[in-house]
Amino acid sequence: MATTTSLFSETVWMLGAAAVAAPIFKRLGLGTVLGYLAGGIVIGPVLQRITNGEEVLHVAELGIVFLLFMIGLELKPARLWTMRRDIFGLGLAQVLVTGALLVPLAHLALSSWPAALIAGFGLALSSTAFAMQILDDSGDVNTRYGQRSFSMLLFQDIAIVPLLALVSILGGGAEDATAGDMATNAALALAVIAAMIAAGRYVLTPVFQIIAATGAREVMIVAALFLVIGAAMAMQMVGLSMAMGAFLAGVMLAESSYRHELEADIEPFRGVFLSIFFIAVGLSLELQVVYENLLLIAIAVPVLILVKALVIYGLCRLTGSPHADAVRIAALLPQGGEFGFVMFSTAAAAGIFSNATASLLIAIVTVSMVATPLCVRLAERLFVRREAYHEEIEEDFADAGADVLMIGFSRFGQIAAQILLASGREVTIIDFSAERIRQASAFGFHIYFGDGTRKDVLIAAGIEKAKIVAVCTQKREITDRVIDVVQENFPRAHIYARSYDRGHTLALRQRGVEYELRETLESGLVFGRETLIALGSSEEEAMAITDDIRKRDAKRLEIQAVEGIMAGADMLHTHPVSPEPLMRPKRRQPDPTVKVTGKDMA
Repeated sequence: MATTTSLFSETVWMLGAAAVAAPIFKRLGLGTVLGYLAGGIVIGPVLQRITNGEEVLHVAELGIVFLLFMIGLELKPARLWTMRRDIFGLGLAQVLVTGALLVPLAHLALSSWPAALIAGFGLALSSTAFAMQILDDSGDVNTRYGQRSFSMLLFQDIAIVPLLALVSILGGGAEDATAGDMATNAALALAVIAAMIAAGRYVLTPVFQIIAATGAREVMIVAALFLVIGAAMAMQMVGLSMAMGAFLAGVMLAESSYRHELEADIEPFRGVFLSIFFIAVGLSLELQVVYENLLLIAIAVPVLILVKALVIYGLCRLTGSPHADAVRIAALLPQGGEFGFVMFSTAAAAGIFSNATASLLIAIVTVSMVATPLCVRLAERLFVRREAYHEEIEEDFADAGADVLMIGFSRFGQIAAQILLASGREVTIIDFSAERIRQASAFGFHIYFGDGTRKDVLIAAGIEKAKIVAVCTQKREITDRVIDVVQENFPRAHIYARSYDRGHTLALRQRGVEYELRETLESGLVFGRETLIALGSSEEEAMAITDDIRKRDAKRLEIQAVEGIMAGADMLHTHPVSPEPLMRPKRRQPDPTVKVTGKDMA
């Protein structure tokens, strides 16, 4: 019972610290990441309300897993392929050059070259969680410098595998390992990756179709969590990074119709666990170690930041980045990373250096993390013009940035979408019917599964970038709910809506919808016009009558909007219509002058 109480009290303290510190630091312009760190330091090392910071950190690493999954969802395989030079060129160069410079510097403080080797390359890694959160807060994930930063971080996630193998070799843990064992492990890792790719291509979409058909939203959320955590654990079991497993799962689903729904479902968990991760970093900061080695840390942290920043800036400039982008990347990635915690703890367990040295290195990484938001703010003020920040890269980053966000893909929406697509316009289409998605895919339409009445789904589908929100849902109550959510959360959105009937049209006009159209109006007018032509009227006469009826209808709507739906009855028809009683039609007598042959009968 005491353990349960302690768990609840620690959770309350962490949530309270996040709720208080993050808004304050955001208000001060320092960013939420620094606020989470400060909150963790206060409730941990200062007030001693939580003392098991390392345990919390291990659980909170799920935030990094969810973060990499979300990033993967935004990167189609084709887009990832185009980034291969930055990942394996720029990323590899950054790790090798930075490590080569830091190893001799580490040897000045450490007596052993193996220890210096692990320390140098461990400090060469940057923090994916910190960098991507800062990019997300500033809306710069999709910029040129944001994508180059991510490429380097992605390679570092890959590099942790050989670096941990290096720890094992230097610590003597690889003496019993044969070449056959290493080959087996490599083959197993490749097999798991291949299995994940195959599952993403052939299994996941049918499974999500079945789940979506049940209509149970909580099952979809459970399935999404199972997918992310399961993929992460599968990669960890074969010696690879959990974050890499989640990222690969996201990439495999980047072109799935369920991408936006998955993104909306995972986003709350990502935000909560990532904030707890930053708090846990603050919790795990050992103030005693910092105090005892204050001079060394005061020298080591600026040197680390300066060396990494200069290397990153130089490599980015050499590979084609403009000055402003190179400065941004250098200011974003000079810190140590969370994988450094893993390397240093593993090295201490392997006897490469002492636990005290590991604690000192972890403290250096943590302090460098704390300094990162300040470096970013300093770079913004001194080197970078803020207005250049939001220049978008040339990519097809999912359909979330389309000019039109269409909600609902029934008969009405299908016709409207064809016109938009035929004109070359980009349209993001979401619908909540798994069966309709399956049918539409057979005709070449790519639409996403998502509930348009959910704010998070609309954000994931790119409503904030859409020029027009086309609400084409077929039920009046659903249309009204969608419009409620859009107008409440996105007041600047331009709403074009399909209305159910005349009363619904009037209601939508009162709510300030920019454009509405009754679903049967134009089809009825066209039908009547074609019938007139078939009866002998000329096309010009039929068109004139149709236009007259359309104008009368619009004028009547204006009157009804003021006086009520029963007003304007005198404008209903060009010629009054008097109903006549229905009579059984007389049987038609054959014309005796017309001969009917057997051929005609057939």
